[in-house]
Amino acid sequence: MSAATVTASKKDAKPKDNYSLKGARWWKELGWRHVVAILTIIYCLIPLLYVISVSLNPGATLTGSNRLFSSVSPENYMALGTDSKYSQYWAWILNSLIVSSVTAVGTVLMGATAAYAFSRFRFRGRRGTLTFLLLVQMFPQMLAFVALFLLLLGLQDIFPVLGLNSKLGLICVYLGGALGSNTFLLYGFFNSIPRSLDEAAMIDGATHAQTFWTIIMPLVRPVLAVVGLLSFISSLGDFVIAKVVLQQPSEFTLAVGMYMWASDSRTAPWGIFAAGAVIAAIPVVLLFQYLQKYIVSGLTSGAVKE
Repeated sequence: MSAATVTASKKDAKPKDNYSLKGARWWKELGWRHVVAILTIIYCLIPLLYVISVSLNPGATLTGSNRLFSSVSPENYMALGTDSKYSQYWAWILNSLIVSSVTAVGTVLMGATAAYAFSRFRFRGRRGTLTFLLLVQMFPQMLAFVALFLLLLGLQDIFPVLGLNSKLGLICVYLGGALGSNTFLLYGFFNSIPRSLDEAAMIDGATHAQTFWTIIMPLVRPVLAVVGLLSFISSLGDFVIAKVVLQQPSEFTLAVGMYMWASDSRTAPWGIFAAGAVIAAIPVVLLFQYLQKYIVSGLTSGAVKE
């Protein structure tokens, strides 16, 4: 067979289309996935639509708001800024943003430095320390709230800034609780970066600090974004630890402050409560949209064995 004949036969051959599925085969391989995705979207949207509907309904109650968007008015949102009974809302949301932002930044820095040390250096007790961090993370942080209360109560007499009713004390508690799991997540990502980069930097005369900040940190930005986002969301929505640490209403975070509104379900201002919840979700949505390009790569990278 001549070369021209072979070329002509290749041109005439139609490329195999793996996605041209029809009938029962399409439903078996692809169709059910679309059904599951649609049901999941509906399941997630119904509570969101209900909360938005309640926030736009003046004088809404839990039992009288079943009809979505039966009444639309910005009255509940305006009450958060004009009604003296709810004027502390903006102080609470500011406290939450401060605590969550500092916690996210501190978690990223502490986790990155610890993971870099475990990944690049070899020292006695390295594996034992990693195992200890893993074992500690098996117990939820809220199980230690009695010990945390007593610890902060004792520190209050010596260092009031780190004691009870202190945002800095709450931040320190969050940082300690998130160190282990984030270190493991970052540790796997650091192991995926070739050591040849460190060696090349050392040959050029760079110190470990210069290598860490100028070479390694820019390469691990995806996982840093994921760690920061997860830390921000968890600390913003935390209630149990924040309730134990913070005592005065002026220092409350948003979760603790809004709980005070809903402590009595019969007289709670559910419309204003829903409006406050919708406003509180805006920073999380904006941050998620900004970091979205890093989410998938940050969560799937670093899954390598040392």
